[in-house]
Amino acid sequence: QVQLAESGGGLVQAGGSLRLSCAASGRTIRIGTMGWYRQAPGNQREFVARIFRDGSTNSADSIKGRFTISRDSAKNTVYLQMNSLKPEDTGVYYCNVFAFDSVQWSDYWGQGTQVTVSS
Repeated sequence: QVQLAESGGGLVQAGGSLRLSCAASGRTIRIGTMGWYRQAPGNQREFVARIFRDGSTNSADSIKGRFTISRDSAKNTVYLQMNSLKPEDTGVYYCNVFAFDSVQWSDYWGQGTQVTVSS
């Protein structure tokens, strides 16, 4: 089993910055793709960004140029640096990790961390 611990959410004014972290732990053998999704009230969960094992990334158009995803493979941790935040970035941000737990590859989700951007 893989556990994900998220941190870094909070309340910030428009134009401000936040950095989210998500650390994977447990009987993990290999960590694959790591990423972030978000869900605003009344909306479906949407893709934000992902980073592959080779360090390549892709991201949603809505956050390009403002958010940066990175990972520390030694710490099994993924980060999301969010700059120039807008009120429409408000939502619960979920970490997603594709990991091998000694039996099989599976998708794992964090518990979510609230990001609120005030105008």
